[in-house]
This record gives sequence, C-alpha cells and structure tokens, in this order.
Amino acid sequence: MLTAAVIGLGYWGPNLARNLATSPRTELRWLCDLDDGRLNGVGSRYPSSSLSTDYDEVLGDLDLDIVAIATPVSTHYELARRALLANKNVLVEKPLTAGSEQAEALIDLARERGLVLLVDHVFLYSPSVQKMGGIYRSGEIGEIRFIDSVRINLGLLQNDVNVLWDLAPHDLSIIDSLLAREPESVVAVGGSHVANGTVDVSYLHLDYGNVKAAVHVNWLSPVKIRHFMVGGSKKSILYNDLDRSESIKVYDSGVSVDPKHADRRGLLVSYRSGDVLSPRLESFEPLSQMVSHLADCIENGASPISGGEQGLRVVRILEAADRSLEKDGARISVGQ
Repeated sequence: MLTAAVIGLGYWGPNLARNLATSPRTELRWLCDLDDGRLNGVGSRYPSSSLSTDYDEVLGDLDLDIVAIATPVSTHYELARRALLANKNVLVEKPLTAGSEQAEALIDLARERGLVLLVDHVFLYSPSVQKMGGIYRSGEIGEIRFIDSVRINLGLLQNDVNVLWDLAPHDLSIIDSLLAREPESVVAVGGSHVANGTVDVSYLHLDYGNVKAAVHVNWLSPVKIRHFMVGGSKKSILYNDLDRSESIKVYDSGVSVDPKHADRRGLLVSYRSGDVLSPRLESFEPLSQMVSHLADCIENGASPISGGEQGLRVVRILEAADRSLEKDGARISVGQ
C-alpha cells in the first residue's frame, strides 16, 4: 500500500485526505498544515495519521511515497520541488505552478528522478468528462468545430490569483484532453469590481486554428452555471455538471450546405434537428478515480492523464491570458 501525506488543509485538502484514507491502494500517513486549528480539526477524523506543522518532518519520512499539495498557488513550486528532491511522488492542486518556467523545472526534476508528477485536474476523472471524451473519440460527433464553456457562481474570491487562474484550469484541462494541443493564440478581457484590482469576471477566447473555444468565468454571478458545449460537424455534446441525472446530452442537430450551392450568392443551407440522447454514466467519485490512477502511474508506469506536461500547457495559456488582460484584450501568442 502506498503511503501519502496531504499538505494544506484549507478548502481542498480535506477532500484529498478523505480519498487517500479510504482508497484500498493508499494509506494516509501524514497531515500537514501551518494552522494548528485546521490541523487538529481535520486530524481528529484520522487518528492513525501523524500530524505536523513542519514540512521537513513530513519529507523526512523515508517510507512516504506520495506528497499531495493543496496550498496557495504561489507555494506550489517550492513545495513540489522539495518533495521531488526528497524522492516523493507529487500530486499538485491546480494550477500546477504560478509560471511556466517553474512548471518546466518540476517536469524536468520529476523525469530525472523517475517520479510521478500529477496535477489535480479533477474533472478529467469524472464519469461525465470521460464519457464525453469517449463519444468524441468514437467519431460520433465528427470533427470539433467549436467549444463553449461557462463556469460562473457567487464566490469564492481568492486572494492570490484572479478568476482565470482559479476557475479556468478546469475547462482548459478538459479542452486540452479533447484537442491534445495548445492554442495558437488567446484573447482575454475582464474586469475588477471588488478588491485590489483582481480580475473577477473574464472572457477568454482561444484560437486552435480550425477550432475556436471560449471560456467565461465569473465570481460575481448570482446563479451557478456549469455548461460545457462541444460542437461537432455531425452532432454536439452538452456537459452540464449541475444536472446529476443527465449531465451529458448528445444533440443530433446541425447545419449543412449543399456543395452545389456553396458560394455565398447561391448558398443553400439545411438545418437538422434530431433526437437528444442522454447516455448512461458510471457512478464514481472523480477524486477516488484520480487516487487510483495515481497509484497506477506509480506502481505500473501508467501514462498520467493529467501529468506535468498538461499542467504546463494550462499554465502557458493562463500566462498568455494575463498578458492579454494587461493589454486590453490584445491577441497574444501562447508561449511567447
């Protein structure tokens, strides 16, 4: 059984702790947080786990296999770097790091030491997103033409990152899992309405050449919406994370043009509005699936679904988006 430590017990850390403790493949060996109150509060649920406010004490455990990091983004790089140097496999909450150079350094270090570096892009392990990916790869919807995502709600405002860095990694990781490449360029606009000039509403447009994608994220919306639309040449998929009974719907609808009348003056367009199907989904907790996958990567050499390379691509998009915001929506090439 693999042994694990959770570093950071704020919002997300307790969820990681619960899944690492209940998985048949991992043992929750350590809990670590600088706040004694949080540490003892969460620790009371796991009496067999050791508690510490000292990260070095945790890393000094020679029998520890996994360090799961759920701390502010600004701390990810240093905590992950020290864990890798201590020969621990690392799971990092999204986004991987606060910059692409840091992400590249972690990827190189993990590769040099033969360790697993996994990013907690948790939606990739959900039954809905896995079903959506399977439908696309089967060829059922044809070629992807557009992707449109809306992830809005009231709060939780973050102190160390803007709304793009907080919410968009979820959607960017899903887009990346479908297209498996970086966009050529991005355009981002947004506004700050609450505190310290931090952008709390943003619209991000991504140009993948033949595919255009849009991501809207918002901390100020009075309603919570989680829609992810994939438009294909044959059919389209709607993923609604808030619909527990029918989170995936496949629309047999579309537009076609008679090739004999393809010029604009003689354009002959036909519209198809067919059935809407909601496929049956398996039932499992995404975090539980991710913990099992992490164990497969460590024990069996499985290829990471959300490895460091994907984490790097997401960070590079976020960096380009920040530059676009600074330049009032200028088009920015990713990675430049």
